[in-house]
Amino acid sequence: MTIKTPKKLIEVALPLDDINVASSKEKSIRHGHPSTLHLWFARRPLAAARAILFAQMVNDPGYERHLGRGVNKEKAKIERERLFNIIRDLVKWENTDNQEVLDRARAEIRKSWKETCDLNPGVPGFDPNVLPVFHDPFAGGGSLPLEAQRLGFESYATDLNPVPVVLNKAMIEIPPRFKDKPPVGPQSLAANQERIPERWLGARGLSEDLRRYGKWVGQEASKRLAKHYAPIKLPKRLGGGTGTVLTWLWCRTVASPNPAAGGAHIPLAKSFQLATREGREMHIVPKVAADKRSYSFAIQEGGSPKLTSTVGGRGGICILTESPIPLTYIRAEGVSGRMGQRMMAAVVNTPNGKAYVAASEMEELDFSAIEPTAPEADILHWAGCTNVVVYGMKTFQSLFNVRQQLALSTFGALVVEARDVIKRDAIKSGLKDDGLGLEQGGMGATAYAEAISVYLTCAIGRAADYWNTLTSWESGGEFVAHAFTKHALPIVWDYGEINPLTDGGGSWVSALGWIARVIDLLPAYKTGHAMQLDAAKSSIPNESQTVVSTDPPYYDNVPYSNLSDFFYIWMRPCLRQVFPDIFATRQTPKADELVASHSLYADINDAMRHFTDGMTLALRQMHAKSNESVPVTIYYAFKQSDTGASGTASSGWESFLESVIKADFVITGTWPVRTERSSRGRAIGSNALASSIVLVCRKRDTDAQTVSRREFQRELKDQLSEALDVMIGGAEGVSPVAPVDLAQAVIGPGMAIFSKYSAVLEADGSPMTVHTALTIINKMLTEGADDFDSDTQFCLSWFDEQGWSAGEFGQADVLARAKGTSVQGVAAAGVVESGSGNVRLFKPSEYPSDWLPENDNNTPVWEALHQMIRALQAQGESASGELLAGMPARADHIRNLAYRLYTLCERKGWAEEAMGYNELITSWTGIENASHEKGHFGSQMSIED
Repeated sequence: MTIKTPKKLIEVALPLDDINVASSKEKSIRHGHPSTLHLWFARRPLAAARAILFAQMVNDPGYERHLGRGVNKEKAKIERERLFNIIRDLVKWENTDNQEVLDRARAEIRKSWKETCDLNPGVPGFDPNVLPVFHDPFAGGGSLPLEAQRLGFESYATDLNPVPVVLNKAMIEIPPRFKDKPPVGPQSLAANQERIPERWLGARGLSEDLRRYGKWVGQEASKRLAKHYAPIKLPKRLGGGTGTVLTWLWCRTVASPNPAAGGAHIPLAKSFQLATREGREMHIVPKVAADKRSYSFAIQEGGSPKLTSTVGGRGGICILTESPIPLTYIRAEGVSGRMGQRMMAAVVNTPNGKAYVAASEMEELDFSAIEPTAPEADILHWAGCTNVVVYGMKTFQSLFNVRQQLALSTFGALVVEARDVIKRDAIKSGLKDDGLGLEQGGMGATAYAEAISVYLTCAIGRAADYWNTLTSWESGGEFVAHAFTKHALPIVWDYGEINPLTDGGGSWVSALGWIARVIDLLPAYKTGHAMQLDAAKSSIPNESQTVVSTDPPYYDNVPYSNLSDFFYIWMRPCLRQVFPDIFATRQTPKADELVASHSLYADINDAMRHFTDGMTLALRQMHAKSNESVPVTIYYAFKQSDTGASGTASSGWESFLESVIKADFVITGTWPVRTERSSRGRAIGSNALASSIVLVCRKRDTDAQTVSRREFQRELKDQLSEALDVMIGGAEGVSPVAPVDLAQAVIGPGMAIFSKYSAVLEADGSPMTVHTALTIINKMLTEGADDFDSDTQFCLSWFDEQGWSAGEFGQADVLARAKGTSVQGVAAAGVVESGSGNVRLFKPSEYPSDWLPENDNNTPVWEALHQMIRALQAQGESASGELLAGMPARADHIRNLAYRLYTLCERKGWAEEAMGYNELITSWTGIENASHEKGHFGSQMSIED
């Protein structure tokens, strides 16, 4: 049976710039953002997740045309703009819980679904009254399943790794089950001001009970741990009395290799700075004894430390003998178990405020009576990501000092004990006990107690991120930075040990506050399901076809399971009784994880095969279960360094595209979604760009044909130029695709042609590879012929050869003649300097500032473009727009040339040269608006349906 399938909005147009701006702003959102529930790696922005899923479900207003019926193009544009405005509202963080905005989006999704069902009457799975379920088979941090639930879908989140499975249960499974329930915890555990009972809507009752029982856990832990975190005697300079330590500051040590030091352990500190804010400068000073066999630490106020560091990337220095300590020696000492630690100072809360106390002013801490309590688990080494291993820290236990282990073990044990307390209180409050836990679908006191313990376990995970020896002291803000500031476990030489029993940053109280604010904003709108599944081997136990949007692992970018054991070892004791199957193994699954593992495969080709074969199987599962009428959307991480001389390519990217095509998908679109804006100079040409490409995929026709390479290139040439015009020109009311994103965006229409065939055959009959297809597509982008004037054609080629440098006149003369002009003619146009046997292109800043296009009878497109860049950089969009108003007919050519030159600069690695072209295009809407004000320039941008 043939399914009638309208084109979806995502297959035609998106307000991409609005989505990217909102995604970028979201990076600075902290309070209430799901990322603060518990750390997970490479989360997608909620703004992008909402926008992509909405556009994936909503029919494009011009879809009737694709079904063989006519459509009013002007009406379609107006309707498309209305949908864009819904997306613009939807992506704003402040609208996350705005029911009016969400209801508009939900209504639009249901409307499009009904239209699709009406086109397919009687077809199984097309019930206009019931949306298909949503499924993300690589749920990870849960952004996509959460936003699907927010938009009205019954949401399934599956993952192989137990940690994200628990996080998804916390976000999409538990809140709907206990929606609108008031807290059961006793009033004595409530905050000073209890929230109004009428407001126990959604998941707010859950968040209040997290606060209450989290407080109980904290109180009990304080009793059991008090002697290990007792107040200290303050030195006389601070007035005497006692103070509570907020943070102990430690450094690692090794025995000096110089015999003159007498075997003394030397401090390895990356920084001795304590505070750097103006007027509060403070640092640690290592004071060497007269015999140069020992040292102590003191605090000094004002100025900067003379000794800034004793260790770096090449090794360390012995403060006793001033002799170097090779890095190989330090590593060998670590591997042999001879690396130690020594306290340098402490941050103390005193009656007069926060102060610093040197280790020499305190009693020496003795940890010898504290037994290690962390679960033993080996670190599976991944070079570059777990380099603690090369310093002898081969187990996760070794990443925590014994007092930190005791604190985490104590809090974890209390989470288990809390379940009985919560269950008892729940029954007292009137919640019946059906005897069923969360895994059995329970909704009574037992399940509720387990639910609260899940959130308490998330607090254990947040605590572990701060209560370890890989944290660092940030002197600018005077706080401890958590361990996972990157997707790695690097060695940290001097670390901050937080007192868990205070209420400062990184404490238990702080963790509870972060998590409670997240729960307050969870939608609890529709049923959610989170379960552990291997995406390559199985799919969700649901017979209906699903809507799929997913964010799979990125080849070898992140060693998820290697790193997540850091949290798993602490979560497992807390939740093993609640989820026995999920926490059945001592460590997270490794062998079946779909990454090109550097840990498990010595040969990178074997790792690539594992990734490609497994991803192909997973994509086939999606293909089999996805609804025929809705495209599948797949996020794939993209680094700017993947765009090089041969175009947009990398082994991971190509391997992934290969899997998509092998799974019988056709790629109908690619959208670059950015979480960092890089339209300005800092990020252009660097690897600062943080993008994902969202692939839009349809099922390939079962009777797809093969074509020859020549036929593929011919079709590519015919269709890609039209797609490029749309991307460069933009749609009405929508910014064009920025030059920095063009190489990624053009993959969509190019791969749509390549992937719709069962194979593209080379001259020898072999199938064309994805690598070859990408190369051909990129050549179309970088070498496409434009009808520029002869002088501009010369400048374009000369710039390709010389950049802004001077070249020999003879070479320039030959090139100019080939382009139908002369060096003298180009010089007369005012774009090159010719003399002394050399020819050089003028930089934008060298063009005359009093130039007006109306007064110039010989204006190559090259001159017009660089004059606009000069005006933009010197005076802003208004000045550049005034120039454009004087030459409206050249607008398309100017913009096209800017794209061509940006792509050329990117390919050659000319970051500084690329900046001006990218700035012009990203400012184009403002420039165009400024030109409108002059009354001369009509919009040149349009989109064909």
